[in-house]
Amino acid sequence: MPKKSEIDSEIILSTKANADKIYREVLQGNLRKLAAKIYTSNLQDKPEVIVKRNLWQILSLLEPEALVADRTAIEMKPAEDGSVFIISNRKRDIKLPGVIIRTRKGHKPLPTDKAFLDGLYLCSVARSYLENMRVSRPRDGEAARTLPREIIEEKLDSILRKSGGDEALKKIRDEARQISKKLGLPKEQKKLDDLIGTLLGTRETKLKSKAGIARKSGLPFDPNRLALFQKLHQELRQTIPSMKLATKTHEALPFFEAYFSNFIEGTEFEVNEAEEICFEGRVPANRPADGHDILGTYRIVSNQKEMKKVPKTFADFLELLTSRHAVLMKGRPEKNPGIFKTEGNRAGSTLFVSPELVEGTLKKGFEVYQSLESPFNKAVFMMFLVAEVHPFADGNGRVARIMMNAELVTSQEQRIIIPTVYRNNYLTSLKALSHNQITEAFIRTLSFAQDYTSRIDWSSLKSAKKDLEKTNAFLDPNEADMNGIRLKLPS
Repeated sequence: MPKKSEIDSEIILSTKANADKIYREVLQGNLRKLAAKIYTSNLQDKPEVIVKRNLWQILSLLEPEALVADRTAIEMKPAEDGSVFIISNRKRDIKLPGVIIRTRKGHKPLPTDKAFLDGLYLCSVARSYLENMRVSRPRDGEAARTLPREIIEEKLDSILRKSGGDEALKKIRDEARQISKKLGLPKEQKKLDDLIGTLLGTRETKLKSKAGIARKSGLPFDPNRLALFQKLHQELRQTIPSMKLATKTHEALPFFEAYFSNFIEGTEFEVNEAEEICFEGRVPANRPADGHDILGTYRIVSNQKEMKKVPKTFADFLELLTSRHAVLMKGRPEKNPGIFKTEGNRAGSTLFVSPELVEGTLKKGFEVYQSLESPFNKAVFMMFLVAEVHPFADGNGRVARIMMNAELVTSQEQRIIIPTVYRNNYLTSLKALSHNQITEAFIRTLSFAQDYTSRIDWSSLKSAKKDLEKTNAFLDPNEADMNGIRLKLPS
């Protein structure tokens, strides 16, 4: 057994002072060589894994005071071919397992550049974008030193989408103007100035990215959400659901649809209280807004004519979405019924689409929705589109489920209800898709809910309530989870 190395760091630089010691450690099997002058005490992991994990430390050991520049200063990771770009006095590139440090001459760090890890420097944001406005072309399969114009647009648009984005872009523009002469980049400064001005709406230049073109047209969208919609669309296109024809329509089904949809959002009533609200119009004096929520939902989902309306155009989509929300939230005028949000909103760790991107993101999502064929797939997509954009100040989950079920009612397929006990399953699958792009669980969850709904006896309130009780539908989801109780399919 080799004795434990006296050198504990995962990465060691060989110098005149420690060369003999490193040589002995290598002979004893305690160290191995990664590249010229670079050794590691990690004998298990692949060399390229070790290098990428310790990239900046290695760079600082080999090129102290180097300036991380060009595309690397924006991406902060190796390019697709492993290239990392720096400014230093070294004449040759440095080859490491999985990474190649590409060097070039350039202006030393400016006062606006930032001290980085272990003595390295990092180009300021403004310098990074300014230098990336230079056109560079890949050679012999190598990554280009600077990012393509389309990527630059997308990244600047991403900055603009965040809180305070206007001021952030103006700061980049102003600093770039100040440092462009020192760097000898007046042409690049003019290009960046025009690009930022166009994104801010104060100038006019040709844009290349979809996000930039959409912003220029007046309908900017969230490209990350579009990618998520496309991921769900891809999965749905490969999913051929079995058709579940709707059971005979009775007031029991839309009643419990409204009841459970509101319960999910925290508007909780006993069933008999909800019956009085929906069938007698008796809104409780101590909870008028909550009462109007469930009554508004019921008025929509019990209206067969309304529930058979689905959008054929984007204008139809906006009209249905806003008009249904207006009815749903009539009892909460402070929430601006039927009007898109003017302030950002979130649920837990999920930050939804920014107000200025709502209409554009809905439009892009609707374009994806249009190519789906199966009513179930369209319903799933529609529900997620509205829920993920969260276009209103409140009531988004309820209106999303209304839009979902309208797709099914129109095609005479079974609606989907989410019983109280199934709430956590539903929200967990929704979050898994939103945060981690896990599509299968979300589709499977709604498919099970539809199957469950199709097996309930909806011929009367009494029979429906009996089936729902037998299958644990009304149980508190957290208590049910703690006791291992699940939603059961009716036998």
